[in-house]
Amino acid sequence: MSMILSSKNQKQLPVVAIRDGLVYPKTEAPLIFGRQKTVKAFEDAVKAKKELIVLLQKDPRVDDPTDRDLYTTGVLVSIERFVSLEQGELQVLLKGVKKINVLDFTANDPYLQATYEETPDVEVDTEEVRAIMRHLFAQLKKAINLGKNIDFVALMGLFSDLSPNDFSYQVAAVLDLKPVEKQDLLEESDVKRRLEAEVEFLTKETAVLELERKINQKTQQKFEKGMRENVLREKMKAIETELGEDKEDKEIGEYRSKIKSAKMPKTIEEKILKELERMQKMSQYNPESSYVRTYLDWIVSLPWSKVSDSDISIKDAEKILNEDHFGLKKIKERILEYLAVMKLRKQESDSAKDKKQLKPPTILCFVGPPGVGKTSLGRSIARSLNRKFAKISLGGIRDEAEIRGHRRTYVGAMPGRIIQAIKQVQTKNPVFMLDEIDKIGHDFRGDPSSALLEALDPEQNHAFSDHYLEVEFDLSDVMFITTANVLDTIPPALLDRLEVIHFPGYTEDEKFAIEKNYLIPKQMEAHGLKKYGFKITDEASRLIIHRYTREAGVRELERQIATVCRKVARIITERATKKPQILQTKIIDDKATESYLGPYKYSSQVAEKADEIGMSTGLAWTQVGGEILFIEVSIVPGKGSLTLTGKLGDVMKESCQAALTYVRSRWKEFGLKEKFYQTIDIHVHVPEGAVPKDGPSAGIAITTALISALTKIPVKRDVAMTGEITLRGRVLEIGGIKEKIIAAHRAGIHTIIMPKENKKDLIELPDKTINDLKFVYVDHMDQVVEVAIMKKRGKFPNVK
Repeated sequence: MSMILSSKNQKQLPVVAIRDGLVYPKTEAPLIFGRQKTVKAFEDAVKAKKELIVLLQKDPRVDDPTDRDLYTTGVLVSIERFVSLEQGELQVLLKGVKKINVLDFTANDPYLQATYEETPDVEVDTEEVRAIMRHLFAQLKKAINLGKNIDFVALMGLFSDLSPNDFSYQVAAVLDLKPVEKQDLLEESDVKRRLEAEVEFLTKETAVLELERKINQKTQQKFEKGMRENVLREKMKAIETELGEDKEDKEIGEYRSKIKSAKMPKTIEEKILKELERMQKMSQYNPESSYVRTYLDWIVSLPWSKVSDSDISIKDAEKILNEDHFGLKKIKERILEYLAVMKLRKQESDSAKDKKQLKPPTILCFVGPPGVGKTSLGRSIARSLNRKFAKISLGGIRDEAEIRGHRRTYVGAMPGRIIQAIKQVQTKNPVFMLDEIDKIGHDFRGDPSSALLEALDPEQNHAFSDHYLEVEFDLSDVMFITTANVLDTIPPALLDRLEVIHFPGYTEDEKFAIEKNYLIPKQMEAHGLKKYGFKITDEASRLIIHRYTREAGVRELERQIATVCRKVARIITERATKKPQILQTKIIDDKATESYLGPYKYSSQVAEKADEIGMSTGLAWTQVGGEILFIEVSIVPGKGSLTLTGKLGDVMKESCQAALTYVRSRWKEFGLKEKFYQTIDIHVHVPEGAVPKDGPSAGIAITTALISALTKIPVKRDVAMTGEITLRGRVLEIGGIKEKIIAAHRAGIHTIIMPKENKKDLIELPDKTINDLKFVYVDHMDQVVEVAIMKKRGKFPNVK
C-alpha cells in the first residue's frame, strides 16, 4: 500500500481496530473493547475531541493488529457514552459521523494513529432510487414479521424521513452479514449500487427466515397434535368414569377378538389374556408396551388351529412325482410307501372316537450330491399332499436363537425361523424342508443342531418351545424333510432321528432324458425361443453332458443349455431386421453347440487303447458321480523303497502297503525271487495328481498293477475293478457301486471285477447298463489275477 506523507494541515486521530462489527455513518452501535491499546486510545480520545477512527480487521483472529491488518476505508465516530467494566474492559456507545479514508498511519505506540480524508458518497435521489428504498422497507417489514430481531433505536431510525444515503447505511447496520460483506457495503460510494446490493442480501435473509418459520410450524403442529390427542384421550377417560361405563379400548378389544378366533389351547389363551391385561394397564409412554404389543401380534398371527385338508391319493401323488422328476425310482417308491402309511393312519384316526390329526411316522432326510432334485422333490411331496410348503436354509447358522428364537428381554427379539416359517404359510401342517442340515455350525452362541433335536423328534415336537413365544407350539402335524450332501457332519443324536434316503445321482441316460424332456423345453420357453421351433439334436445333447459338465445332478447341465439358448437368442435379434429367414437351419447340432459353448471343459474318460504292463483301471466315487482311475506302477533298480504319489490319502497309502505285503507273501506263486524287493524300488502313481484321492476301494487295482509290473505281464485294458484287499488276499465289500459302474460303462469298459458282497447293489442299475457289461464277482485276489492279467497260464503255474 502506498502511503501519503502526513503534513501539519492533515487531521490526525486515534485508530481503533474492530474484529467483526462495523459502525456505519449516521448509525449508533454499542461495542465492548478490552485490548490495552484500544482502551488507551479511548481514554485519550475522551480527553480530546471524543472522536476516533474505526477500521475493520482483515483477519479477526489477529489479537494485536498493525496497519497492514486493517482496511483503509473506515468511519469517523464520536464517543456518545462509555462505561468501565471489570478487568479493564470498556462498553462504549459509538455514533458514526462520516466515511473516511486513511491517508497515513503516523504512530503505532501506544496505539495506532492516522491521518485521514473524508470520502463523500455519490448520492442520486431519483424515482428509481426511491422505489428501491420502498422495496427494501417492505422487505424489512416482512423479515421483522418472520422473526428478525432489530434494535428499537435502529428501527425508529428507519421510519424517519431519511436521505437515500442515510437510509442505505441504516439498512446495512441491521443486515445479518459477514464482516467482508459489511466492508464492501461501506466502501461502495454509489448509493444506488449499495441499495441494490442490500436488496440482494435482504432477499436471501428473508428466504432463510421463511424456511425457519416453516420448520418451526411443522414441529409445533406435531407437538400440538400430540398434546391435543392426549388431552382428548384423558377427557374421554374422565367422561367414561363419570358415566360409570367401563368401555374397553378399541385396540384391546381387537386383540381380545383375535385371541378368541385363533382357537389356541386353553392354557395358552389364559396366559395371553394376562399379557393383554398387563398391556392395558400400561401407559402408552411405557417403552415395554410396544414390546408386549409386538409379542401379541406374533401370538395371534400363528395358525394355532388352521390345517390344510390333505386328502392323500397314492395314484395322484405318483403322477405328480413322475411329472416333476425323471428317474429316482427307488426314492419315489419309498415316498409313496411313506404316504401310504400316512393314509392308513388317517383312516384309523378318522374311525376312532378320539380324533387325532394326521402325523408323519418319521422324519425323512434326503442325502445326495448337489443338483439331484432333493429340494424340488420336497415341493412335489407338498403338492401331492395338497399342503403348503415351507423351507428354511440351515447352511452357516451358528446361533441357537435362529432355531429357538430370542428371549423377549432383548431389544429386537423375535421368534426362531421355524415359527417364522409356520406363520408365513398360515397352516400348522405344512411340508417343512430344512435345507442343508449338514452345514450347521456352532460356536459360543450355542449349537443349533442341538436345538433341532426337539423339533425333529416325533415324541417331543408336539410341545415345541420357542424362547420368544414362551408357550408351547404343536409341530407334530408338520411333515419335516431334511436335506444334506453328506452325513459325516450331522451329529449322531440328530441323525438318529432321521430316516435317510440316499440320492445317488443320475446316470447318463437319465440325464439325457431329463435334458430332452425337462431342461431344453424349460430353457427354450424362458428365452423366448419356443415359437421359433428350434431343436437340439441328440448328439448335441450328449455332447453337452460328456464334455461340458461333470456332476451328479443337472444344474450345470441346465446352465450350459441356457448358454446355448442365449447365443441363439442373440443371433435372432441381430439378424431379424436383415433377413426374413433368421437362421439357415433351426437344428442345433454338435458342431453348433461346440461353437456356442467353446472348447471342451472336460476330457472324455475312456479305457486304454492297448494292454499295458504295470497299469490297471480302478473305479472311484466322487460327489459328482463315478470316475475311472488309472493305477500306474513302475519298477526301477533300488534298495526296496516304496514311493507313493498322486496326492493319496492315508487309507489309500495303506492299501498300497497291504498290496506289496500280499505280493511278497506269495512270491513263489507269482514266479518271483524270494528277496526280489531288496534290489528294486517300487513307485505307485495315480494320475491327476492335483486331485485328492482316498479310500480302500482301489486295493485290488493297486495289487493287480503291482503284480503286472513285477511279472512283466500286461493287464487287460477293457477290465476295470474295485474292491478292498486284505493281507491274506481277501476282497472286501465297498460302496458307491452304482456310480462306479456307470462311469465304467461310459468309458467303454467291458468287464468289471467287483466283490461278491456287492452283487446285491446291481439292482439299482438300469437294465441297459447291466446288459452291456460283464460282471465278475470275486472274494479273493487270485480270482482277480485270473481274469485281469493272466493271458498264459504257464506264467503262474502255482496259481489256481
